[in-house]
Amino acid sequence: MTGRSSGSHFYADLVRIAVPIALQNFITSGVNMLDTVMVGRLGTAELAAVGLGNQVWFLLLLFIFGVSTGAGVFTSQYWGKRDMAGIRRCTGLSLTIGLSASLVFMVASMIFPKAILGLYTADPEVLELGARYLRLVAPSYPLAAASFVFAVALRGVERVRLPLVATTIALSANAFLNYVLIFGAFGFPRLGVAGAAIATVVSRAMEAGVTIIGAYAMKTPPAGRLAELLAWGGGFVPRFLRIASPVILNEVAWSMGITTYNAVFARVGTQAIAAYNVTATVSQLAMVFFLGSANAAAVMLGKRIGQGDRETAFAWARRFAILSPSLGLAMGLLLAPVSLVLPFLFPIGPEPLRQAGLMVIVLAAYFPFKVFNLHVVVGICRSGGDTRFGAFFDIAGVWGLGVPLAFVGAFVLHLESWQVFALLNVEELAKAFLGIWRLRSRKWLNDVTD
Repeated sequence: MTGRSSGSHFYADLVRIAVPIALQNFITSGVNMLDTVMVGRLGTAELAAVGLGNQVWFLLLLFIFGVSTGAGVFTSQYWGKRDMAGIRRCTGLSLTIGLSASLVFMVASMIFPKAILGLYTADPEVLELGARYLRLVAPSYPLAAASFVFAVALRGVERVRLPLVATTIALSANAFLNYVLIFGAFGFPRLGVAGAAIATVVSRAMEAGVTIIGAYAMKTPPAGRLAELLAWGGGFVPRFLRIASPVILNEVAWSMGITTYNAVFARVGTQAIAAYNVTATVSQLAMVFFLGSANAAAVMLGKRIGQGDRETAFAWARRFAILSPSLGLAMGLLLAPVSLVLPFLFPIGPEPLRQAGLMVIVLAAYFPFKVFNLHVVVGICRSGGDTRFGAFFDIAGVWGLGVPLAFVGAFVLHLESWQVFALLNVEELAKAFLGIWRLRSRKWLNDVTD
């Protein structure tokens, strides 16, 4: 493959795969931001309650993401070989694991909501509101798990439009139902945080239905018969777990670190956690394209590795390593003025708004490093089955630097919330240097399907 044709294929594949994924993430993040704005209009306690309640879903989501992207290492390489049986058994195994975990989370959230939320906050009003939200939203977990597993499998075989359509339909319904049920529009009762939970359950049911029914109606590669989905013989399960387990550990440990950050800010005070939730919403919205490009990198590089074209895979990985932080810098520059419009979106009081504005400026400064690190783990390392390094990369960053610095900043130095946020993000700088070394070593380039 010539340099010119390689370059043209790179950008064509990047746009074709990344843009629908980015649009899906944008819609999801946009609706999540709308949810935050709507709930924020009920009050600071309501915003904190829903934010903490969603941390349970965040933990589960990251576990399912770990399972699905661990399977995606195989899926993209099997797709390069056009091995449909391999794709379907990967989908079936990740679906089984994801549904099992979601049922455990659902039962725990419905029976012990206050005990779970008590790990994050001692505020009695936040606990009461959060428990009400968590009990109602928990039945959506298995639905969301099933749709997410299929969506990631479809991305791995370059079928990215169906998940986009499903998300668009479901989240449009979610936005409408939020307005109707939270505020009692069109004659419906005003349900507050309970209305937000009900809207989430309905929208996740719609997303699961459109994704799975659509996948089978269109006869996509992951849509196999039950026997094909459960064909785990020939030593496949141990091989799958050897690659996927570090990804699952990575996502669970990283997500627990993020929830620990939430617990730190919640213990500092309700205003601090409200400011952090606003910043997290802005960050999620800013990351949508980069989540798309990182997932596109995993598919593009994995497919080339499966085809045996390692030189193109390495050349494209280097291109992602240059392109991603460059675009991250541009996004960081766009983020800085966002702090000025927060008062128009989140009526949560002057002090949490001041803290949130300063946090957004800090986020803008770290953004190029966050984007680069995302592409190292999700795009480059996982495409070649280098999941153990990816796990070390993230876990050491969060638990070796981020969490200790957050505790020192909040409870030893008693810094302001935005300064604690700046301190915990130092991990992104350290990880970036480690990521450059791993990329250049080529140790991430492996064919896991052989």
